Amino acid sequence: MYDRFYPGRVWLDTDGKRIQAHGGSIITVNGKYYWYGENKEFTTGDGTRWHNGVRMYESTDLYNWKDLGIIIPVSTDPESPFYPTACMDRPHIIYNKTTQKYVCWVKVMRGERGQLSTVLTADCITGPYTVVHQDFKPLGMSAGDFDLAVAPDGKAYYYFERVHSETICADLTEDYTDVTGCYSTHFPHHEGPPYVREATAHFLRGNKHYLITSGTTGYWPNPSEVAVADTWHGPYTVLGNPHPGDDSNTSYHSQITSVFNVPGKKDLYIALADRWRPESMDVPYSEIEKLYATICTPALPQEERSAASARLRELGSDRSNNTSIADYVWLPFTFENGMPTLHWCGEWKVEDFE
Repeated sequence: MYDRFYPGRVWLDTDGKRIQAHGGSIITVNGKYYWYGENKEFTTGDGTRWHNGVRMYESTDLYNWKDLGIIIPVSTDPESPFYPTACMDRPHIIYNKTTQKYVCWVKVMRGERGQLSTVLTADCITGPYTVVHQDFKPLGMSAGDFDLAVAPDGKAYYYFERVHSETICADLTEDYTDVTGCYSTHFPHHEGPPYVREATAHFLRGNKHYLITSGTTGYWPNPSEVAVADTWHGPYTVLGNPHPGDDSNTSYHSQITSVFNVPGKKDLYIALADRWRPESMDVPYSEIEKLYATICTPALPQEERSAASARLRELGSDRSNNTSIADYVWLPFTFENGMPTLHWCGEWKVEDFE
């Protein structure tokens, strides 16, 4: 039994197994917490599996998690987004009070077809989930990492990376299964990786909207960035890196996937992050940054770009990474003169907050 968080350490479920809920989030239903995400238990780096479905856990204290099993299973259809080798990432679930449906979005990297979205719905948080919209491009765009958010009035929004260019905030339809066509654009970085923003995580505190994003370096960690606005669509003002004590410039060797506001706590917002490469923490970000910048600069000589690609493969590609041993880094935000800040804590407790 756990009675506190230990960021960066191996986290076991109540059966003594590694928790497999990567790139996901937490939703509260009837006073219980449900944590879900990518199941990477068989993604050992041999290239045969990218995922093993979406897994869910249940808790009453946020420390101890009971495995509820796979809520979205793998498919035997090679064309399915849930085929084990398909690059299915970042399931996010929101509840629609009008339709009384749980709505789950995922994104899948489809090579030359770009990054595609798939939407599923269920009557119960634990499923079964049924695909209602498969392999489409929201707004006609290749949509990468994303977050979903529901306003107090029930309207929902979809924040995503328009792959390798900018961040999009799009209105969702009333049933949350598609976009309406209304959207805004933010953080243009048309030079591409590593500077374009991805892994968008939205949270609302008081009347301020915050977006946390990472750079684009695959599973290699990089500096996070926080921005603030007065409305869902902004405009957003970049405040800077929320990890002021991080000398490694890697967001404490992690990537934030979502921010969870703990019910009943006055001001506790937890940054939920994945440490995708716990065995590669000695590789400096300065080298990764330079390699990605070189690879993604068409004006540079092909020989130089090829050498950078070879070096990156030597260090380890996303497909060769053993994400079955990826860990979690959960940290509480503090708000210092309006700046959401994440200080490193080797251990901490929910009970330390009002």
